Amino acid sequence: MRKIIVVAGATGNLGGKIVTALLAKDLEVRAIVRIETDIKKVKDLEQKGVKVFKVDTSNKSEISKYCIGAHCLVSALAGLKETVIDTQKIFLDAAVEANVQRFIPSDYSSDFTNLKEGQNRNLDFRRKFHEYIDKTPIKATTIFNGPFMDLLTTDMPLILFKQKRILCWGNANQILEFTTTDNVAEFTAAAAIDDNTPRYLRIAGDKLSCNDFVKLLTELTRKQYKIFRPGSIGLLNFLIKMTRFFSPSENELYPAWQGMQYMRDIMEGRIIFQKYDNDRYSYIKWTSVKEFLVNEKVDIK
Repeated sequence: MRKIIVVAGATGNLGGKIVTALLAKDLEVRAIVRIETDIKKVKDLEQKGVKVFKVDTSNKSEISKYCIGAHCLVSALAGLKETVIDTQKIFLDAAVEANVQRFIPSDYSSDFTNLKEGQNRNLDFRRKFHEYIDKTPIKATTIFNGPFMDLLTTDMPLILFKQKRILCWGNANQILEFTTTDNVAEFTAAAAIDDNTPRYLRIAGDKLSCNDFVKLLTELTRKQYKIFRPGSIGLLNFLIKMTRFFSPSENELYPAWQGMQYMRDIMEGRIIFQKYDNDRYSYIKWTSVKEFLVNEKVDIK
């Protein structure tokens, strides 16, 4: 009998990739989307073979109807407190009501279990939701993957291509972890049908320090990259506070100070994984940072 996997957030970037990875496993994939979801996005999912249900996502019983018989509910919802905590709670309660065995929350982040509350707003939302998950009878599995490797060429100012610099706060030998969204999606799909996953799974497509990035970019571009160190972690913490004070933008998902919080967390070293689960599904081929930059055909020269 084919396993049924329900996906929340299937119309998003990562959610869509998770759906594709699930479909490759010959499963029945159901997507629960909001009533107001764009019809084109719905049709795109249906053409792939997904069963799409447009529902009032504030109605637990409505969601629960479409979870009956499912093995796992995978959440890929993205947003602030109203989404990550409030809406996810409704999906989780609906899964429990429908007797779904397993739940994968929308974490896909750095490991925040060793971070102090109040240091990273978006990770605090996830931590708060975990308190709720752990009071329910469902078997939950969180996937920690470090920063998305895809951000290296978009929103994360680590590689300063024009200046031929690698931004570094603190120790240039501190290991940083990165994983592509494709690898995260593939691993999530595998975990969704796995009957015996632990509470936490930790993966990293590649691990490099800022000094490693200098060597890699110098090799790829044949131009000398150098470390750009504007200051210490302490200075970065001060800048975060000042930026948040003068430009709070609390209703934005990634205001400038939030990105700075993520940068501080990965460079501070307290979120580095002690154990990796990359080998749990041996068929997954992990993409290195070098492969990613070359495959993306980034204008690194």
